[in-house]
Amino acid sequence: MEIGVPKETKDLEFRVGLSPASVRALRENGHTIFVETQAGVGAGFTDDDYKNAGADITSTPDAAWNRELIIKVKEPLKPEYKLLQKGQLLFTYLHLAADRVLTEHLIDCGVTAIAYETVEQPGANKLPLLSPMSIIAGRLAVQFGARFLERQQGGRGVLLGGVPGVQPGKVAILGGGVVGTEAARIAVGMGASVQILDVNVERLSYLETIFGSRVELLYSNSAHIESVVPEADLLVGAVLVPGRKAPILVSRDLVKRMKPGSVIVDVAVDQGGCIETLHVTSHTNPVYVEEGVVHYGVPNMPGAVPWTATQALNNSTLPYVLQLANKGVAALESNQALGKGLNVQNGRLVHPAVQEVFPNLVA
Repeated sequence: MEIGVPKETKDLEFRVGLSPASVRALRENGHTIFVETQAGVGAGFTDDDYKNAGADITSTPDAAWNRELIIKVKEPLKPEYKLLQKGQLLFTYLHLAADRVLTEHLIDCGVTAIAYETVEQPGANKLPLLSPMSIIAGRLAVQFGARFLERQQGGRGVLLGGVPGVQPGKVAILGGGVVGTEAARIAVGMGASVQILDVNVERLSYLETIFGSRVELLYSNSAHIESVVPEADLLVGAVLVPGRKAPILVSRDLVKRMKPGSVIVDVAVDQGGCIETLHVTSHTNPVYVEEGVVHYGVPNMPGAVPWTATQALNNSTLPYVLQLANKGVAALESNQALGKGLNVQNGRLVHPAVQEVFPNLVA
């Protein structure tokens, strides 16, 4: 099969769909890979690295896109819509529940669109292709939050770890899944005072085995959210409902009650976000101030660490890419987890969770 790897076009997105090691594995399986020139340079991979792995280097985006299977990291942007072709397999992060325009175009253009974030292992409630980026995003959420708490960055001037004689900063995390767990891991390591809120009591019990008394674990309800959020120096949104828009848990009125210069980092922003006042930002312009609070809403946070993120993503995606390359659309039937990743096929929106978001797009 001919496989195309375009250069990412999202703002300061330096990850790349396939690493040279993945290209080599695909070549060993008899496939031909076309990598757009400079596609991997931001992640530390040169064109020569790809050539040595067996890839053909294309000089234009069109030459990379004009293939049977397209492997990306982020969703196609509007300038790329014209490059999508009927009958293509597209495998990337899509987050369609937060993007009606892209959903409509994928339906209209006739591609088979498979989303990394909805590939799900049956019976295990595991999202194997979302997990590695969730780990990175969770860790970065606190790293970036600590940075924007600095006074020079517009924050309160709080050191999360505090110092002897001065209390540490307070970190509140909404959601105790992979993102929330990793955010807590970094916040605890910094010496912050940490609270995690989640609706899953079993998950809270599991988190107790990890953190013990170092983290305060609370059942997520409106009363607890209203008591925790105003006291937080850093609020991390880490809510995930697979395939669906994230629920709004923090209203504008509650944001108004936060301390001036406190920081919100909403990792759920690529699924619509769980904070009413938060909207999508970019690596170029990552923050804005609303209601006196610094808001960070970059949807592709792992793009800030592309060397690490590209390899972590490829470690998880490669087995599925190999199956798609070897079997084509038949892989969606033979691999149940991969089949759950299918969002759009034959001009139809097929993923149940996205159908619930856009019922009028269901044929």
